[in-house]
Amino acid sequence: MTEQPEARPLSADPAPAPEGYHSPPGPYSVDPAGPPAVPPVQPAPARPPAADERWRPRSVSAVPGTPFGLVELEVPPVTSGYAIGGLVAGIGGVLASTLVLCFGVAGASDGWGLIAAGAFALLAGAVSLAGLGLGVGARRQIRRAAGTGTIRFTGRGPALAAIVCGAAGLLLTLLSLGLTALVQLS
Repeated sequence: MTEQPEARPLSADPAPAPEGYHSPPGPYSVDPAGPPAVPPVQPAPARPPAADERWRPRSVSAVPGTPFGLVELEVPPVTSGYAIGGLVAGIGGVLASTLVLCFGVAGASDGWGLIAAGAFALLAGAVSLAGLGLGVGARRQIRRAAGTGTIRFTGRGPALAAIVCGAAGLLLTLLSLGLTALVQLS
């Protein structure tokens, strides 16, 4: 067995400061006559801070037995990101479907129009389907009932426009591909 070192009592006097060292003045400076002085604690303000334009308190209720209150904030609605993304994708699908028509008809006489139209049709179809899907997802997100304290979503108009643009992009893509095939094969 090993021996434990002998316990020594702690000295009540702190080690002396190095020569030339002076403690900085302030509420926490060491006083040789006693313990350090602690500033008094200030009580919290009695009323909540003023509300700004975005966050307004819906209700303020006191917590019994304490000086505190519970503030329920009115959360402003947020535009759905699905709706905005779906609208951008739907418009991109319509624009890509015009590429199907332009390259398909322009290259139909040389024999490469159907290949170019098919490549752009894949792009236009994928982007149009993305716009359509995001628009439907946004409608579901907006329609969902928002409970207390949850975020409310807006953007019914952009979501509907995303659905319309996505469907129009798909329809224009199919019509442009069909017209290109008809022109090239005739």
